Amino acid sequence: MGDLVPEPKKVGLLYRDLGIADVSVGDGRRGNALSSDDWRELEQIFRRLAEDDQVRAVVVRGQGGTFSSGSDMREWVQADRMDVAESFAAMEAAFTAIEDLPVPVVAEVEGVAAGAGCQLALACDLRVLADTARIGMPIARLGILVSPLFAARLSVLAGPGVARELLYTGRLVSAEEAVRLGLATRSVPAEDLAATTRRLVLSVVRHPPSAIRAAKHAVDVALAPARAAARAQAEGPPVAYDEFQRGIMTFLSRSPASGPDRDSSEG
Repeated sequence: MGDLVPEPKKVGLLYRDLGIADVSVGDGRRGNALSSDDWRELEQIFRRLAEDDQVRAVVVRGQGGTFSSGSDMREWVQADRMDVAESFAAMEAAFTAIEDLPVPVVAEVEGVAAGAGCQLALACDLRVLADTARIGMPIARLGILVSPLFAARLSVLAGPGVARELLYTGRLVSAEEAVRLGLATRSVPAEDLAATTRRLVLSVVRHPPSAIRAAKHAVDVALAPARAAARAQAEGPPVAYDEFQRGIMTFLSRSPASGPDRDSSEG
């Protein structure tokens, strides 16, 4: 029997010039769906970045032409309730670490940002979407109980009416609509995505770091009541367990053309 080949690392960190850090998620397969361990690694990366005074901005991007379809549902099949709860706690800890970072975080989104992948993008300060990208929260069909924190990120950006409609229907919106709804900062042709993100980040880091950190802190103070209220109500199971198991089994049993290797939503 040959040596086992380790899974490619799904969360990476690269430092670039001018204090800009790039964080990549996924390995280009299965829509860059992340496991619980991947979410924990993402949290640790952002906790380390928070301690680095040389970092002035961070860009988060997916591998292989998509952002992230969310969490890897394969690890939830027949998992017990505690393991599922710990998995959701791991992803929420990653989002909180991003929000806690004292410098701006920009999500560079192509392909799909769905479910937890949508929350990952919304946890960032700014979102630049390729015009072919789609974003949304199609999770209710899986028996996932939308948390107040998930709902708050949508509501703060797009208002409660839009948040309700997207959570109730689970539809993914285009990049153009995402800008109109307030979920995206801008939409650009896919071929211009990287260059546009770079220009945006450079327009941030050219200012004194202390001023940018103060600006982020000031906005965070304004958002603090909504976040605190959501966290105070965040206890409880993350899924309706029996419906959840049926939902993920149905999703994973689809044909390859419409299953998890496709750029569609996961958890």
